[in-house]
Order: sequence, then C-alpha cells, then structure tokens
Amino acid sequence: MRLSTVILPIHRWAEGQKIWRRAEDLGFHAAYTYDHLSWRSFRDEPWFGAVPTLTAAATVTERMRIGTLVTSPNFRHPVTLAKELLTVDDISGGRLTVGIGVGGTGFDATALGQEEWTARQRADRFDEFLPLLDKLLTQDATTGRGDFYSAVEARNIPGCVQQPRVPFYVAATGPRGLRLAAEYGQGWVTYGDPRGPADVPVQQAPAVVAAQLAKLRAACEAQGRDAGELEKVLLQGSTAEQPLSSLNAFVDWAGRYQELGITELVIHWPVPDSIFDNNLAVFEQIAIEGLAQLH
Repeated sequence: MRLSTVILPIHRWAEGQKIWRRAEDLGFHAAYTYDHLSWRSFRDEPWFGAVPTLTAAATVTERMRIGTLVTSPNFRHPVTLAKELLTVDDISGGRLTVGIGVGGTGFDATALGQEEWTARQRADRFDEFLPLLDKLLTQDATTGRGDFYSAVEARNIPGCVQQPRVPFYVAATGPRGLRLAAEYGQGWVTYGDPRGPADVPVQQAPAVVAAQLAKLRAACEAQGRDAGELEKVLLQGSTAEQPLSSLNAFVDWAGRYQELGITELVIHWPVPDSIFDNNLAVFEQIAIEGLAQLH
C-alpha cells in the first residue's frame, strides 16, 4: 500500500513550494491537487490553477509523483488538456498521474456560462472525453469528430515521457464510468458513497467501498482485463471517518481498506480553519510512520 497527499492550490508559490518540497521529504508516494476553478467553502478564498501549480511543483521536487485528483470535462477540452499534460509530464521527467472523472455540480459546472449538465449529460461527455484524450496522448496527430469534442490534425509531438502515455486514474462509481476505468485506466479512484459520503455511518463506510471494488472487478472482467492491473485509490476527507486524529486511528483506518484491496490512500494536507483542519504534527507523524505500522 502507498500513501499520498492532496495539496490544495491555495498558497502563493513562495509558501506553496515549501509544502510540496516537504511532502517529498516526508516520503509521500505522490502529491495531487484539485483541478477546479474554485471549490466549495474555498470559493471566496485564494485558489490557483492546477496545471501551473503542478508545473511549478515539478521543478521543486525530484522523486515524488504529482497529479490531478481529479480533472474533468466541466471546463476542459481534450485537445488543450492533452497539450498541457504532455508538457507537465516532460517537465517532471515522467512523474505525472492524471486523475480524471465526469465532473460534478457546483461552481465549475457553470463558470463558462453553460447550463449545469445533468448526471447523464456529464456521463455522455465523459464517454467522448476520455477516449479522445487517450488518442491525443498516444498519437502524433489526431483527427476525430464527436457530438461534444472534436480534434482536427491535433499534434502532440514528441509524446509523453511515460509510454504509451501518462497513467489515467479514473474516478468512477457508476456502470459507465467503471467501464471506462476498466478500458482506459491504470488506476481507479473513489471517495466513498457519491450520494453523500459524510452521511454514511463510520462502521458502514468500508462496506460501501467493498461494493464498489466488486463492481470494478466485474467491469474489468467484462473488458477481459485483470482488475489487479489497476491501482485502487481511496481519497480521504469526504466521509465521517477521522483517520488523521491520531497515528493509531490512521493505522486502524488504513488496515481496514488495505484488507479490502485498496492500494493507495490519499490524505489531505492540513488547512487551518477549514474542513481539512488537522494537526500538522500528527499528520507528519502519520506520513513518516503510518504505513510501517501496518506491516
């Protein structure tokens, strides 16, 4: 099992770079950032762009993987996104992971002036978005026309450092998303019950993820693929569980999900006076000692 973190893009870079360096020093497998234009309770607070943040992070780290968790079609187009991802992969020396999903409701959903898409409309777009992004990142030139996204002789030379392309970690819980994860993903991401993870009793939270894992295995089987090929990623912070309250709490929490088959846990870097307000000293102790306690 691996341990990673999410660093929200809320810091001016003079301060932000220190956090990304510290994350690498603490031994995190990866540090991700949210790809939003603004997000929930942080809407009227500082919030920077994900891709420039990852580009800067690539220049101040050397070993740790970096990535989005997650990007979506809400305000992205596969042609421009592919060019940006190709560039970050190059600057990082092949350390980029692309967390990607259908997107959701909220500020990003209408920031470009569009009507908020329904769940089906988001799924329809993702059905085009992900396959086209895959082609753009694996071919020198791509042409394709869809109902929502098109590319005409879109060039992506010299291609990704990671071959055949940067890995996709697909956030999905429904049948269409899980099919795309099975077909295109190198990893799968969940944060619990999408209908309201914080409403699920703590004792029942692992069962929700276990059921999702069973559906992922079925989707992989339908694609003729071994589910063991995919990383299974759990993003902490949406459920009522409190694994960052102490080292022992983390070990108990991590052990439960390790038994289910989760291969990577992602915990939020503490943000004072927010929903991610946790003790930094305890957080760093978890980063250094947490996984070792499981063995």
